[in-house]
Amino acid sequence: MSVPAPAWVVAGPPGAGKTTVADLLLASLEPTPALLDKDTMYGSFVAALLASAHRPAGEREGPWYDEHIKVHEYAGMTATAREIRAHGCPVLLSGPFTGQIHDAQRWQSWVAELGGGTARLVWIRSDEATLRSRLTARGLERDSAKLANFEQFGTSMRLGVEPAAPHVTVDNRLAATVTLEDQVAALVAQA
Repeated sequence: MSVPAPAWVVAGPPGAGKTTVADLLLASLEPTPALLDKDTMYGSFVAALLASAHRPAGEREGPWYDEHIKVHEYAGMTATAREIRAHGCPVLLSGPFTGQIHDAQRWQSWVAELGGGTARLVWIRSDEATLRSRLTARGLERDSAKLANFEQFGTSMRLGVEPAAPHVTVDNRLAATVTLEDQVAALVAQA
């Protein structure tokens, strides 16, 4: 069996800046990885499923969502990444991945499900003030439940808790002192 192409995982809470960091990585990496963004892949499907189940349109967290939706989003992303990597193309996955990154054994199992080989975790550090500001500014329906129950949301996202998985941190708090561009350039140079 050949070694799969590398996987990059950009993880952090909604509003942390995953899309911005992913775009910077995609512009810097050679060869350019295939982007698998959770919201792009499943956003409209999730909205339709929530409506058909008579769930709140902004529900994107919690036990019902995790059991009936998130498990399938992540399984689909994982299988797609594994298949792409097996054909020699690197992949960049973008999503919260909170459960996977905060449990070292779960991370190892997930990397195996992704096809094994090299998987680099880029964790986006954020804080409550930054997330509240960004979620409010983007004004998306999918963020309404997060903002309505912000304290619970922050706890579920484990804000300020470093991942248990090996990772590189990108600081994207409003108070960050180094630009995202410089941080991403440094992590690409180290890779």
